[in-house]
Amino acid sequence: MRTNRQEATSTQRIPLNRDRVLRAAVALADATGIDALSMRRLAQELDVVPMALYKHVANKEELLDGMTDAVVGEIDPPAAGPDWQRVVRGRILSARRVLLRHPWAARVIESRTGPTPAVLAYLDSMAGIFREGGLSADLTHHVMHAMGSRLLGFSQELFDTSGPSGPSGPSGPSGPPDPALAAHYPHIAELAATAAHDDGSTVGGSGCDDQFEFEFALDLLLDGFEALRRRGWTSAR
Repeated sequence: MRTNRQEATSTQRIPLNRDRVLRAAVALADATGIDALSMRRLAQELDVVPMALYKHVANKEELLDGMTDAVVGEIDPPAAGPDWQRVVRGRILSARRVLLRHPWAARVIESRTGPTPAVLAYLDSMAGIFREGGLSADLTHHVMHAMGSRLLGFSQELFDTSGPSGPSGPSGPSGPPDPALAAHYPHIAELAATAAHDDGSTVGGSGCDDQFEFEFALDLLLDGFEALRRRGWTSAR
């Protein structure tokens, strides 16, 4: 059994700081889910009293802000090259890979009342790529709105097809559509019957947001933006 002196010595070897707190919180959320994360549970993981955490994060909201910045910090920097579409596409898909490693992160990002410093820096960098690619400030403004959360590697779907309330009914996305649903909403049922999903590439809890569908929409948007750039599009009436 460890003595208090031994525990104190161990704590001194690995000092508690903000970075360690955030890394432990991210790992705990990865292992148990964001709903299981609490200051008390995190303190137990770090083998400290809960009050020790408040020297480094003021409250749970500040903890979640810091976790957001830690995750966004894992996104690859933009690649070099003149092809702005390739650079943007590569970085967004890097963001998506990061969110696949941290399935809770999209939900936390959406829950923030304002962008955190790392998110602001990332968005500023992405806007810079569009500008350096020849898009006007006016077009870039509208591009950023059109992309929305896709810039960070996820998107909000119309509905979740992975559960019993999804368009394929109680049998789930891989089974046949519910006959009652098909009778009332034939086109939705038809789409559900033809859809193929990769559950391993889902970000944000929607069975419809698999990797193929994400990249399909991303490429459509990027091609559309390039077409507008070539036309010299402007929002001025």
